[in-house]
Amino acid sequence: MDGVNAMFKTIGSKVAKLVIGLFVCSIGIVMTINANLGMQPWDVLHQGLSNKLGITIGTATIIVAALTMIADFVFGDNIGWGTVANMVLVGLFMDMIIYSGYIPTSSSLVSGLALLIGGLIVLSFGMVLYMDSGLGSGPRDGLMVCLQKKTGKSANVVKVTMDISALVIGILLGGKVGIGTIISAFGLGLAIKVVFKACRFDGTKVENRYIIDDIRYVKRVSEHFIK
Repeated sequence: MDGVNAMFKTIGSKVAKLVIGLFVCSIGIVMTINANLGMQPWDVLHQGLSNKLGITIGTATIIVAALTMIADFVFGDNIGWGTVANMVLVGLFMDMIIYSGYIPTSSSLVSGLALLIGGLIVLSFGMVLYMDSGLGSGPRDGLMVCLQKKTGKSANVVKVTMDISALVIGILLGGKVGIGTIISAFGLGLAIKVVFKACRFDGTKVENRYIIDDIRYVKRVSEHFIK
């Protein structure tokens, strides 16, 4: 019984870390949007889709994440519960935060830069939390790894190609581009590096648990009781 309680306590801790991390990520994303200097490449796509379909940017984020996760699955990537949560919760949290109005929209270059840089840092901290939960990577991260394996290209080349593709499609759909887009494209990597180092976090050492692992576990337990 103690073993079962410990297991559920561990799972609860991981889920809490995942949800809090995704919420923090959403705050960071909304900060970069409200900086009003031009969105991150993928958010340009989300905004363009939002404008074309007449939906919220959070809903557009969920749609793009769902399509990306389907691509992950087709390419043979393992999907975690964290991947599914990322797909759904980030978009929902974004809409909630935007609707609340707690994060102001910048009306000047100085406040915009402060909000943008702060948003990138907050987003990086959120990534530390949700990645450390070990419940699966985000849909885009999974797709990047899949394409890296399929093409043999470096992670950086694949990421840049994905970002540029999202940006171009977003521009064609009417997404907003500006100096903030350029800062985000180059600055997020730097922010992640600094924050990960400050938190002494190494994402490559995280052992993720995937949905298939839980399916196999349930199957083994079921077979044990049947015997």
